[in-house]
Amino acid sequence: MINKELLKEIIVSNEEFILNQVKGIIKREGIIFPDFSASLDVSENKRLPLHKVIILYGVRRSGKTYILYDLFKKYKDRALYLDFEDERLADFEIKDFEKLKEVFLELKPRLTGANRSEVKEKEMIFLFDEIQNIKGWERFCRRITERENIKVLVSGSSSRMMPLEIHTSLRGRAWSIEVTPFSFREYLLFKGMDIQNKNIIYGSKKALVKKHFSEYLKWGGFPEVSLLKSDFEKRKVIKEYLEAMFFKDLVERFNISNIPLLKMLTERLFSSFSSKFSLNAFYKQYKEKLPFSKDTLFSYYYYFLESMLIFETRKFAESSYKRLRNPAKVYLIDTGICKKVTSADRGRILENIVFCQLRRKGEEIFYFEEKKECDFIIKDEQSKLFPGQVTWELKEENKEREIKGLVEACQKLNVKEGVLFTYDEEGNEIAEGINIKITPVWKWLLRPSH
Repeated sequence: MINKELLKEIIVSNEEFILNQVKGIIKREGIIFPDFSASLDVSENKRLPLHKVIILYGVRRSGKTYILYDLFKKYKDRALYLDFEDERLADFEIKDFEKLKEVFLELKPRLTGANRSEVKEKEMIFLFDEIQNIKGWERFCRRITERENIKVLVSGSSSRMMPLEIHTSLRGRAWSIEVTPFSFREYLLFKGMDIQNKNIIYGSKKALVKKHFSEYLKWGGFPEVSLLKSDFEKRKVIKEYLEAMFFKDLVERFNISNIPLLKMLTERLFSSFSSKFSLNAFYKQYKEKLPFSKDTLFSYYYYFLESMLIFETRKFAESSYKRLRNPAKVYLIDTGICKKVTSADRGRILENIVFCQLRRKGEEIFYFEEKKECDFIIKDEQSKLFPGQVTWELKEENKEREIKGLVEACQKLNVKEGVLFTYDEEGNEIAEGINIKITPVWKWLLRPSH
């Protein structure tokens, strides 16, 4: 139970903080609120109501809160923001939601009245952060969204707010939107660069873009990390992220008891990025060193997938059986959390970045392996297939291998063109009738995701 005066104090202090102290919010690309914007911004005769709770989910510290801040700034006259990790809300219970609504209307009396629901400027917007801390929140949000025409956006820790984790009372009534760490375009915006300027890839601007890309390769795109200046600070913050992810998103969320196994699996997965990973091989290697069953190992691996810390691609094959019987290739949500072993890992880091961007674009991704290997077979929204290969640079010792893998994939798909991603090389080559476009990753990343 919580009293009204305290709720008013929290609401007003949040408003003052967001409006006066939160600066430099980056407009996130690819974050689309279907019908939500239309229901607020277009003329009455074109409005399409969205009676769904909008849920922002994604890995911890990816910027979900700042999206809520941005919406609050845009609709400040009719928006309410609460962070349920605020210690002042420790006693908040589900029955207090109705009191919260009453308090908000007392603070915004002009939103009341018989014609409120008919006037688009007076629709209320509730923005709830870390909502998973309140048991039963789904029922309240569903009711006010469907019956009171209040727009509701919520966010929370990744492991509890994933589409598969959402309570049954919201199934079919929620619109989930994934938030990832910064893309390279967003990273450049954060650094104050004008990515709409076509001349950004030339002259002194080109050198600056490549400098930022080197930092992006090394530290990834977590917003807070991108803000820090020193390597020491970045390393420390990423370590704190990893500890929170390990204990909150894995150990606590899934009640994991075999901590040594989880630590060993974490180490292997985070050092095996952009590589094939076999759970059976891992089991054979460690079964004598650690007491665990194969079922436990497979469960822990799927916990990583559910928590969105890692992703996997499967071998390109006609049948799902053939895809599943081959090892998956694993990728990390962000290169900042990978275990970098040697300078030889640069190519794998580059490949991980390409994977994350393809995933942002909504592409379906496989890897190719027959006589040769090709990193990606990409299926777009029109179900068109095209191959992509990633290498840091083309040298005498790897050029034939990289090109032949790409050519074999093209021949298998019966396509005449493939892409060879590199750090900085650019050009075209013809090999066995296949046109190979050699593309610098940093240039490719400058293209809009949608």
